[in-house]
Amino acid sequence: MVNRREFLSSIGALSVTPSISIARNALIKPARLRPGDHVGLVSPATAAFETEQTKIWVDALESLGFEVVLGDNYYDRHGYFAGEDAERASDINKFFADPDIKMIFARGDWGAPRVLPLLDYEMIKNNPKVLLGYSDATALISAVHTMASLVTFHGPSPLNTFSAEHFRRAVMNGENYTLKNPTFITENTLVQTENRIRTMNSGKATGPILGGNLSLLTAITGSPYLPDWEGSILFVEDVEESVCRVDRMMTELALSGVLRKIAGFVFGRCTDYEPGRGFGSLTMEEMLAEHIDPLGIPAFSGSMIGHINEQFTIPLGISVEMDADAGTISMQEAGIL
Repeated sequence: MVNRREFLSSIGALSVTPSISIARNALIKPARLRPGDHVGLVSPATAAFETEQTKIWVDALESLGFEVVLGDNYYDRHGYFAGEDAERASDINKFFADPDIKMIFARGDWGAPRVLPLLDYEMIKNNPKVLLGYSDATALISAVHTMASLVTFHGPSPLNTFSAEHFRRAVMNGENYTLKNPTFITENTLVQTENRIRTMNSGKATGPILGGNLSLLTAITGSPYLPDWEGSILFVEDVEESVCRVDRMMTELALSGVLRKIAGFVFGRCTDYEPGRGFGSLTMEEMLAEHIDPLGIPAFSGSMIGHINEQFTIPLGISVEMDADAGTISMQEAGIL
C-alpha cells in the first residue's frame, strides 16, 4: 500500500504549469440541484478497490432523487490509481462538458493533484456545475475554484441525515444559514461532551471562506492552483497525522505567506492523530496557538469539518462571517443560483 505522506511529498516533482492562463474573474455560481438531476461520480485519485462503498454512495445519492453516472474510467487501474492521469482528468472534463450532468462528486484517497494540469479550465468556466469532494479532492475543488472562478463545495457524500441536510441546504436550497455544531445535552448530562468548540482567539471576521485538507493544501503550495488568501477565512482539517507533522504543515503555510493574509481561522477535526513524540511534546492545541495567536485574528477549533461521519458542506469562495466565541460560520450569500 502506498504511504500517503510519501505520495504527497512526490507531488512537487510533477509539473504544475497549466496549459492556459486563466484570469481571476468574478465568482461564478453553479445552478442548484433538483431531484431527477444526473450526478457524475469520478475517481480522480486512487482506484475504487471496494465496489460496495461505491454502491453505498450511489444509493445515498439516489435516495435524494438523483440519477448517478459513473465516469468511464472510474473502475480502471493503473498501479494504485484509477487509470492514468489523462484518463482520470478526461472523466472530469467530460462530465463538465456534458449538459446532462448537473453535479460531479469526486472520491478521495490520494493522487488528485496529478490531474490538475490536465483539466480544461476554460471549458469548466463556461459550463459551471456543482463540484463536491473533500480530503484528497481538496486539490481538485481548490484548483477549479481558483482557475475557473467557480464556487466549489467541500463536503462528503450524504450518507447520514446530518450530512444530507447540510448537503441539501448548500447545493439544493441555496440557503444563507449558519454552520453551528449541534448541542448534545440530555437529562443525563450537565454539559456538552461531544462536538465541543474551543475558542482560540475571540472575535468575528468576514471574508471569503477557503480551505480544506491541510496535507493537500500544503502539497500544492507554490502552484497556481491555490486561491488568493487575502482577507479570507481559512478552514483546515486532517486525519492520521502527528502533532509535529501538522506543525510542519502550518509552518509551511506561514512561510509561504498564507497565514499573514487571512482574516480568520477555523480548525476542524484532526481525527486519529498521533500524539507528540517524547517528553515535553506540544499538544495539538498548544502547537496551533503558537501559529495563530501572534496573528491576532479570530480563531476557533472543533467545527464539524473533516474525516468524521457528520460533516458540513461548505461552498468555497462565498462571503461568510465567523464568530470565534460562538464557534459559528454564517453564510452571507448562497453558493448556488
